[in-house]
Amino acid sequence: MATVTNQVEERKPVTRNTIQRALVLEAVQSLHEHPTSADVYEAVRAKHPNISRATVYRNLGVLADKGEVLRVEVAGGADRYDFFNEPHYHARCRQCGMIFDVDMPYRSDLTEDVIDSHGFKIEGHQIMFDGVCPDCQKK
Repeated sequence: MATVTNQVEERKPVTRNTIQRALVLEAVQSLHEHPTSADVYEAVRAKHPNISRATVYRNLGVLADKGEVLRVEVAGGADRYDFFNEPHYHARCRQCGMIFDVDMPYRSDLTEDVIDSHGFKIEGHQIMFDGVCPDCQKK
């Protein structure tokens, strides 16, 4: 008679934070237009009404810190989040405020071209171009 052994696969417990973080990441990925934290919160809350704003904002911060989403800092406006987390440039429409990816090669060597007389060690850069988007140009 053969003995049947049940092997229990060891798994790390899924924490609530991990589930919530996955919900936030899914929302950022589904909102293709560089959403604000408020946009992400509304998208998550539509499917999970009991989630708090603080939980969504905290998890956005964790995702950005881990490099799973890109935080796009917008001068004079709310930070935006981008599911495309490779370094790239953005443009902001002066009229409607929308943020767009710019289709041009990222210059990782640009920081080498910067000469700083104040002793600042430059470690990276984000460039935001300003202009008017095609939709606003039509108006």
